Amino acid sequence: MVGAKPPLRPSIGLDPAKFGTHSLRRTKAVLIYRRTGNLRAVQLLLGHSKIERTVRYLGIEVDDAIEIAEKIDI
Repeated sequence: MVGAKPPLRPSIGLDPAKFGTHSLRRTKAVLIYRRTGNLRAVQLLLGHSKIERTVRYLGIEVDDAIEIAEKIDI
């Protein structure tokens, strides 16, 4: 690419292998989910056709689901 600037990550001490566009995408999705608890919204934002893919993508575990359920009293 002509005129492209070198990545900023190495110059500020970040490992380019650990901090790329995909990790930023995942981080944003996780933050949205944690703040809202709205799995369907995250699914739509990520463009996933199946909710199961979003669950795997976010790394939601049984413990996470139980914690969310315990916060809601009926």
